Amino acid sequence: MKRRFAIYIAACLCATATMAQKVKQSTVCNADGTVTFRYENPNAKEVQVDVQFAGRNPMKKGADGVWTATLGPAAPDIYPYCFVVDGVSVMDPLCPQYFPNEGFKNSLLEIPAKSGSLAHDIKNVPHGRVDYIHYYSNSLKGVNNAIVYLPPKYDTDKDKKYPVFYLLSGTTDTEEVYYKVGRVNYILDNLIAEGKAEEMIVVLPYGNPTKLLPPAPAPAGGFGGFGGGMGMMRDVVGDDLTGDLMSYVESHYRTINDRDHRGIGGFSRGGNQGLGIGLRNLDKFSYLCSYSSFTATEIPGVYDNAADTNSKIHLFWLGVGTDDFLFGNARDYMEHLDKHGIRSVKEFTHDKFGHTWMNAKYFLDKSLRLLFNPTASEEAMKNGKPALARTGEEQQFTGATMARLFPRQVTSPEYADGKVTFRINAPEAKSVTLESELLATPVALTKGDDGVWSVTLTDHVDDVFKYCFIVDGTKVADPTNMYLSPDQGFKYSIAYAPNNPYDVQKLGNIKFGTIAHDWNQNTATYVPSISAADGGIIFLVPGKDDTMESWFKVGGANLISDKLLAEGKIKSFHLISDADASKKFIESKTVHVLKASDYKTWKERRAALEKLLLSLK
Repeated sequence: MKRRFAIYIAACLCATATMAQKVKQSTVCNADGTVTFRYENPNAKEVQVDVQFAGRNPMKKGADGVWTATLGPAAPDIYPYCFVVDGVSVMDPLCPQYFPNEGFKNSLLEIPAKSGSLAHDIKNVPHGRVDYIHYYSNSLKGVNNAIVYLPPKYDTDKDKKYPVFYLLSGTTDTEEVYYKVGRVNYILDNLIAEGKAEEMIVVLPYGNPTKLLPPAPAPAGGFGGFGGGMGMMRDVVGDDLTGDLMSYVESHYRTINDRDHRGIGGFSRGGNQGLGIGLRNLDKFSYLCSYSSFTATEIPGVYDNAADTNSKIHLFWLGVGTDDFLFGNARDYMEHLDKHGIRSVKEFTHDKFGHTWMNAKYFLDKSLRLLFNPTASEEAMKNGKPALARTGEEQQFTGATMARLFPRQVTSPEYADGKVTFRINAPEAKSVTLESELLATPVALTKGDDGVWSVTLTDHVDDVFKYCFIVDGTKVADPTNMYLSPDQGFKYSIAYAPNNPYDVQKLGNIKFGTIAHDWNQNTATYVPSISAADGGIIFLVPGKDDTMESWFKVGGANLISDKLLAEGKIKSFHLISDADASKKFIESKTVHVLKASDYKTWKERRAALEKLLLSLK
């Protein structure tokens, strides 16, 4: 355990290893607090590094074709960054950690604290389990996904039940962000180990589930100052969370199912959604948290009835940075609560770069200490201070701000009429090709008058495969595709064909298994929805550049098993993705090993897994 723990720590830190290249470390943390970035690309004409603590800065090219820049100093924390190569954003091909997002593609730089005292540090303490789940949502009429954190003793103390905190991420974030960027699991592991937080289950919903379903027109009206789109999000997410996700969680995990043991909150859009859902459902939630956000000021029976509202809320926690572009709106909302006599706890920061995940982690650490602890929460609420006085210079969120932060993007890949079209906006590029594991050679894209390059394929339309663009010789993940292959080096995009046999929406209302992440052992385990007593274990060995997640995120191993189990065609097997499996276990009647390296493509690997599962009946 300690060996695996040390390996994971090393992979997360500022210095990252490389393979057969001149660059041995793409990011190096210097003793003076600065960071040196290195990027190898001898063919590039201009390269910049864009990092959250310093913005976009030029890099200088050396005679060896390596571009360098030293920036900072910066405080120890985790910062998103990317390289901008001839106008196109590129993830660091040497960095194992990345920012899951519907749009932008960033790597993660971790500057460690010398004392190892940051809230999100991965310490040698007992760690909880992290489950990936699928569930059928009646309100959505489709399948949604979420992540569930279970505290360290969940699997050993079989009789204990736990409170639940529903935690939503921001605009364009996926359900993974509070896990892989916000590190809620490690923050809570540390607090629980130190006796500073209650044991709890944390559920990370996907805050934009309509993206998983066929497009539908947005309803008229607005919500919380964000416009019609956010009104749609509130209704869709709220109905799904309270009507479908909660019932799934409470029927699959040991939870305490009353308002005194439920909380809800989130960052940015997730804070808006969380407060909106919570305040409209005070019969279900009594702990409310908003990180860098605000919500509607017109909710019947809430603001105009302070005594009743205050009696129902154990903790109303709000935090925002004074340099956040939402500060003005968030401050106004806090003042609105004060004027109506609604008690709340308010936290302000001044040095975490505004609307960032540095703030989100800080706020999470502060509020988790109070959740489901009525005594500590009541003390904090009694000592809650009023909103900061208005200065007239506060930033205010507007539609123009939204358009600037989230500009309209091209659609890629786009499936229609038995074809799939790939697009990338690269107006300065001279050449763009599409590379795929299913294409014998890269295919050229054609540039349109708007600077968008595109190509349409009629082959492989029903396949799931890895691909990337090659822009003037540089590999680039598809900027507008939210699905990234979790590779060790360069991270390819994944084309998920909606007509593939294991498309989760086509599977519909079936029982889905879960995928449990164990970073201590570096394994991902699929646990079937049906008891595996009659089956056994299949060890899925990742390929050379794969990670423990690859068999599931690219290979769809869980969905293959889900479908065949639902059809009654196979026994139920635990599927364990483990790089060392072939060294540890000898195949038997109940233990089997399938190696990704024995097959060239993920299409072949999926076929091999299906064949193996069917043969074991």
